[in-house]
Amino acid sequence: MIEFKDVDVVFGKNPERAIPLLDKGMSRSDILDKTGLTAGVRNASLSVAKGEICVLMGLSGSGKSSLLRTANGLNPITRGEVLLETDQGMQSFLALSEAEKRKVRMERITMVFQKFALMPWLTVAQNVAFGLEQKGLEKKHIRDRVMHQLDLVGLTQWAKMRPSELSGGMQQRVGLARALAMETDIILMDEPFSALDPLIRNQLQDELLRLQQQLQKTVVFVSHDLDEALKLGNHIAIMKDGEIVQHDTPENIVLNPADDYVRNFVAHTNPVEVVKANALLRPLGELPMVNDEYCLSRRHDYWLKPGETPLSCRVRYGSQEHAFQQWSPGQTVETLLKQPSLVNTNTLMKDVMEIRYHTGHGMLVVDQDSVVGYIGDKDIYHAMLGKLFEED
Repeated sequence: MIEFKDVDVVFGKNPERAIPLLDKGMSRSDILDKTGLTAGVRNASLSVAKGEICVLMGLSGSGKSSLLRTANGLNPITRGEVLLETDQGMQSFLALSEAEKRKVRMERITMVFQKFALMPWLTVAQNVAFGLEQKGLEKKHIRDRVMHQLDLVGLTQWAKMRPSELSGGMQQRVGLARALAMETDIILMDEPFSALDPLIRNQLQDELLRLQQQLQKTVVFVSHDLDEALKLGNHIAIMKDGEIVQHDTPENIVLNPADDYVRNFVAHTNPVEVVKANALLRPLGELPMVNDEYCLSRRHDYWLKPGETPLSCRVRYGSQEHAFQQWSPGQTVETLLKQPSLVNTNTLMKDVMEIRYHTGHGMLVVDQDSVVGYIGDKDIYHAMLGKLFEED
């Protein structure tokens, strides 16, 4: 859907002067001293798939917003390219004519800003309608789409109010509704919740995830908050001094940091709120098999007897056999019996731990009605310690 390829962004007059210095690996501060130019982004490559939320994060000045703003031309690219999926396939944004760029901004990509960027003289509904009016749509169509988007973000009854009459969180909802009303495939979000208090911020994060389940937009989201990135992102790109240090899933960012910089970022993160079953499991194909049974633990004489369906599998503990039960997200763990469970790949580690403690058994991980792996005590312990699985 969107791809950044070897992007360099240099701020200042004649930014091309910095390219030879970037190629030599010169630091940002040395380039500034030598040329007076600021290397905002250097050699950044990143692909964001359709329907994915990718979070660009890092400390202030790391280059995350500078990279984001190349996607719609707000920041010029010194070298490299940004590819967008259009009606003609993947196209380089830089190679488009000005008329084509305007068309992309109107029809393919929208942006939500940190400071809301609402027009104070317009009502809530008029702010949401602004982009649609620029597209020249019929008034009835605009009105219907505006009210639909305001309903999605829970602001229907505030449609005729001015932004100054709304709270900060409500104003940001207007900005989100305005972006959604354009019905573009790609939404850029530049620290949209950072100016809000923690409670409202958390509510809007939940709101974004709820809307994403319905709409499946491609979202590039800038944040300096790791908890926010871990909560929202399908993938996270951590940046430092204009470079992407690690681009990975939230689970791998926490469990397998690429270097000391990322390791320090995640040092105080509680993995139980981030890591999911698909990152904890041992693949079924990697478990030793003896006499048509998978060995879950030789030490405890604990074996898995495969079945035609996940629920028809059995666990043999010595001479005793146990049937499986299904656990679903939101289900109270206390309702489970003292027998092994089936969980899906998106089950959080904290739920895995509760299920293990309550039932006294490990669990099989299921993806689309197929067993893909097993989670036992050691898998949980090693994730908590940040280690890879070792044979027990």
